[in-house]
Amino acid sequence: AHENTGLQSQPPPEEQNYGATAAHVRQGPFASVSRLCWNGPAKRDYLVTAVLCYVNLINFMDWFIVPGILLDIQKYFKLSDGDTGLLQTVFVVCYMLAAPVFGYLGDRYNRKIILGAGIFFWSGVTLGSSFVSELYYWIFFISRGLVGIGTASYSTIAPTIIADLFEEGKRTTMLSIFYIFIPVGSGLGYVLAAGMADVTGDWHWAFRVTPCMGGLALVLLILLVPHRTQRKTAAHRALSISGTIRVAPEKPGVQRTAKTTWCQDVVSLAKNWSFVWSSLGLTAMAFVTGALGMWVPLFLYRAQVVQGIVSPCLQEPCDSSNSLIFGGITIGTGILGVIAGAEAARRLRKINNKADPLICATSMFVSALCLYTALMVARTNILSTFIFIAFGELFLSVNWAVVTDILLYVVTPRRQSTAIALQILVTHLLGDAGSPYLIGIIASAIQAKNAPSFQWSFWSMQYSFIVCAFVGVFGGGFFLLTSFYIEEDRKEAEK
Repeated sequence: AHENTGLQSQPPPEEQNYGATAAHVRQGPFASVSRLCWNGPAKRDYLVTAVLCYVNLINFMDWFIVPGILLDIQKYFKLSDGDTGLLQTVFVVCYMLAAPVFGYLGDRYNRKIILGAGIFFWSGVTLGSSFVSELYYWIFFISRGLVGIGTASYSTIAPTIIADLFEEGKRTTMLSIFYIFIPVGSGLGYVLAAGMADVTGDWHWAFRVTPCMGGLALVLLILLVPHRTQRKTAAHRALSISGTIRVAPEKPGVQRTAKTTWCQDVVSLAKNWSFVWSSLGLTAMAFVTGALGMWVPLFLYRAQVVQGIVSPCLQEPCDSSNSLIFGGITIGTGILGVIAGAEAARRLRKINNKADPLICATSMFVSALCLYTALMVARTNILSTFIFIAFGELFLSVNWAVVTDILLYVVTPRRQSTAIALQILVTHLLGDAGSPYLIGIIASAIQAKNAPSFQWSFWSMQYSFIVCAFVGVFGGGFFLLTSFYIEEDRKEAEK
């Protein structure tokens, strides 16, 4: 280990912070690198990232257990399409309303404690929801809302910890790996729900697996995740032969951790046009993915009934093969999409500084076209429907890590948890908080105006889904607008 050859002053108590601003303490001209591995991040950083990825997996498995057994739940609680869509809306609304609170806490207090409390809370509520009887459907709705509150604590804070652990090049890679677990967890949620319903003959068992996984995640979090992390910045790159880092002394009277109020942070972010337009683009993504995630298995089932491929399900348990197939598609396209998006961004940034938003815009336009085609061929060819849905999901998944990386380099580190929380609030408020319910309401309204039949049951869902294709086009437009501002905002954040 290298000896500490320089001076390192401790920040005064009022500047100490457990949140994303923890790294920005005042230092003298030299800082020790005794515990820093310059050939790559320390092994502990990789272990911490692995734990966070594992929890992200559980997080999104819990999100998509309900859509995986949607037909069973609809039959069990005797819900209409509109009421069924409201089930996911309750979850997302509670999630998005809780996000700004956890963003505020994450920028100011110990993130490890917040994460642990969130995991414990949402795992316990998920387990409890598996014992709700058909007479108390409203309790089931409330439980999904509480799970949304618990998961908000994680989704808001975890990316900022990864951002602290890695420098810019590695950060994109690590965030890509982290966001791969969104589609993987979503797909496994379908697979778990459908598989447990098939094996046990009782869909309630689908809600009793992830709480056990959450218990393991809590243990790993306590053992491996540090209480505080320090942001790897450009200042760390100037490594001298003696094994110390040359850090420029701060100007007199300048405090890196200058305190700002939450309102000041929000006003600053509202003036950051790259953040605003990319958040609206992500909102369109959330709208489409929320609607698809909730309704696609049921839509495929209705298309198969109309084609005479399967018989109508009159009582649960119902055939869940569509959930299994859709879950597999979600996993595969998610992994490929996130990897392809990160690699495309890495290569194209060398050529064009606006590469990130242009990649997002292009993928949104192509995804919208694929999804529209899938809807049009569903009446006659179910295989083509699966193929075009797969391509639609693939191009949506391209954006996950890229959008988050945009946020992390156009927003100053001490506002990142707040920025992520606000982005969660906006994207879910205008996106997937309403899209499952909106699709269900439109479908129910169309059915109400026509004689009950399997044909109209399918057509109502098909017509309502067309909304998603148009929203996807708007999303591409928002990312194009982002490209006009991204260079200026990035330079501003780097100051």
